[in-house]
Amino acid sequence: MRIAVPREIVPGETRVALTPDVVPQLISVGNEVSVERGAGDAAGFLDDAYAKAGAKIMDDRASLYSAADLITKIQRPATVDGVDELSLMKDGAVLIGLLQPAGDPDFFRRAAAHRVTALSMELVPRTTRAQMMDALSSQSTVAGYKAVLIAANALQKFFPMLMTAAGTVRPARVLVIGAGVAGLQAIATARRIGAVVEAFDTRPVVKEQVQSLGATFVELGVGHEAAQDAGGYAKELSEEHIQREKELIHQRAIQADVIITTALIPGKRAPVLVTADTVAAMRPGSVIVDLAGEQGGNCELTVPGETVERNRVTIIAPLHIASDLAFHASQMYAKNVGALIALLAPNGKLELNMEDDIIKAVTLTADGKYLREAAQ
Repeated sequence: MRIAVPREIVPGETRVALTPDVVPQLISVGNEVSVERGAGDAAGFLDDAYAKAGAKIMDDRASLYSAADLITKIQRPATVDGVDELSLMKDGAVLIGLLQPAGDPDFFRRAAAHRVTALSMELVPRTTRAQMMDALSSQSTVAGYKAVLIAANALQKFFPMLMTAAGTVRPARVLVIGAGVAGLQAIATARRIGAVVEAFDTRPVVKEQVQSLGATFVELGVGHEAAQDAGGYAKELSEEHIQREKELIHQRAIQADVIITTALIPGKRAPVLVTADTVAAMRPGSVIVDLAGEQGGNCELTVPGETVERNRVTIIAPLHIASDLAFHASQMYAKNVGALIALLAPNGKLELNMEDDIIKAVTLTADGKYLREAAQ
């Protein structure tokens, strides 16, 4: 099977879908790997490293795509500067990437029309067997860590408590909303650099994890079944619970120096948990880092992709935040993709076994059909 690694063309995306350390394992079972020249440069992986690992370096993007049986990407194919990546793929090709399954369905209809088999890394189930393929977790780890560094840089205060000749400096107070992978990493990072941390999550099951990291868990008092689905993700709450949630967050937010929001509901707009009224009541100079910006944001005043100031509160909503740590983010993602390819083609030959629970979960288009649309 011929595997292609193109350079990402979406502005701001500096990661690469496969790194040189993963190439030998793919070649060892009979695959061929081709990499577009410069694909890994922005992440610190140079062409020489790919070549030494056994990959072929290609200059012509169109040739790279047209010859590939399987294309690995970070972002879903886009049209930039007149280049339509999807149209470059041959009929029957397999596409693996972070394809934004809840986004514009027209993309998947086009992919189906091209007879492209599209597999979305966001849909890898959270099971023990699929753990090595869980790209959402790996990239959320990066995002949670980086969010704290962004907040610390924007906050005009120290994070740790300091005992100085000029007096005692109190530690910053950080509120983390959402205790999934990104939230837990944010908690751990904020604690490492000395902040006092509180964490809020609707799922009572995460209380012990939050406390094990040295943070205080803020409880809403929602039952397990109402807060979490079978896959371990947060569920959309009732209107009554949402109102209680906002009131509780308001009480904690006005005491915080930093808020980091990570709350997402799979396939839907991110819930608005930090209202404009809450922002207005926060301390001047406070900072909000909204990691849900790509899905609309958890803060009512968030502008996705921008840093804005409202009522003397800085609200930061970075997009592609994992690209800020492109080297390690790429390495982690590449191992996720490598594990999925090993499942799809254990002997270098593609086997789209829809009886396999992982393959079935991640496949969005196959045999000329958009499977999600067909299921509706």
